[in-house]
Amino acid sequence: MARTLRMVDDRPVVRMMVLETDQPHPETQEKKGSYSDVLHQHFKKAGEHHNPPLNVETDSRFVVTEKGGKIPSADEFEGFHGVLITGSMYDAHGNNEWILDLMDLIRDLWVHRPTLKFSGICFGHQLMSRLLGATVGPNPSEKWELAHSRIDLTDVGRQLFRTDKDHITLHQMHQDHVATVPTVESAKGLLPPDTKVHVWGSSGHTAIQGLYIKNRLFTSQAHVAFDQDMVRHEMDMRVKEGAIKDRKHVSQAEETASFEHDGEVVARAILRFFFGEDAGIP
Repeated sequence: MARTLRMVDDRPVVRMMVLETDQPHPETQEKKGSYSDVLHQHFKKAGEHHNPPLNVETDSRFVVTEKGGKIPSADEFEGFHGVLITGSMYDAHGNNEWILDLMDLIRDLWVHRPTLKFSGICFGHQLMSRLLGATVGPNPSEKWELAHSRIDLTDVGRQLFRTDKDHITLHQMHQDHVATVPTVESAKGLLPPDTKVHVWGSSGHTAIQGLYIKNRLFTSQAHVAFDQDMVRHEMDMRVKEGAIKDRKHVSQAEETASFEHDGEVVARAILRFFFGEDAGIP
């Protein structure tokens, strides 16, 4: 089925379905709403800087069934250009029933909706990698990658972000990582034989900071929409729950929370991907 765009105020519309795999810190939720609300505002701003400007329509589903969510049906994705899976405090390599059910849904959409494009942030990046057969798990160093981090770009990364720079900076919030790049063999029929899976960037902590498959997948380990308040709240929540135990590392990371980062640069690139402007990228 050919992709069609509806027009609002003479601007093309990109429709994005956000699958919420967690809820933000209560203070963030009170001020900014859900993760879907945060992402909608972030991508809306990115759309305003697109040429020509784009309208971004966002719908969302909270999918953590053990917290009252619901896994949507495949029919609910009709008319959407892209699916974005959010970050989460859950492990993407876990076998919670809702995680397995979500993977079943994504697999169904991947196979039966060939024009639908997929993106994932942090947990979402790891889940999509797992779906395609990559190894996902705790970083062997057992260290967290927190707050403002440098990501060195590959040639594909520079093309995606339309930059001559050799790196970008983004906020991080993870201990788990994608350890291997998915392959045609590991994907077990989900990727055509000639598919090229690209890594667009890496950091000293995490070699696979994002994956890109032309017209199909664009993920980011880093949180493209986090601001300094969200970074601090999310670290505080993980410290209180015992997930992060190195308070010195947290204090050092908090000092970088206000640093400028390239979250909008990445959002613009993902939006171009959803809009279908990645044809010239290998």
